[in-house]
Amino acid sequence: MKHAIIYHNPRCSKSRQTRALLEENGFEIEEVQYLDTPPTVETLDTLCDLLGVAPTEIVRTGEAEFKALGLSLKDNAANRQAWLEILHQHPKLIQRPIVRIGDKAVIGRPPENVLSLF
Repeated sequence: MKHAIIYHNPRCSKSRQTRALLEENGFEIEEVQYLDTPPTVETLDTLCDLLGVAPTEIVRTGEAEFKALGLSLKDNAANRQAWLEILHQHPKLIQRPIVRIGDKAVIGRPPENVLSLF
């Protein structure tokens, strides 16, 4: 059976829709509810590499927590390790859902993005 890892927030409709697409396509799903179990810094680093993006590109800047922490993408864009630490400590700021299948990953926004992994 095909295996997928989804970094999932079950309260998010896009995340639920992405999970449903995986199920419909016969994947065994390893669900990581990242708000309860934040990905490690190392896992986030790997996911960013697989996505082909810098950590700042998976930050949800519209979250109240982003503003409350006084963060700015411009000020810290060059410091990869600092952003990985921030995302680990504040998982609500991580874009969702992220799906990993083998050595590929996508952000499921829109959910159909996951189809590119099949």
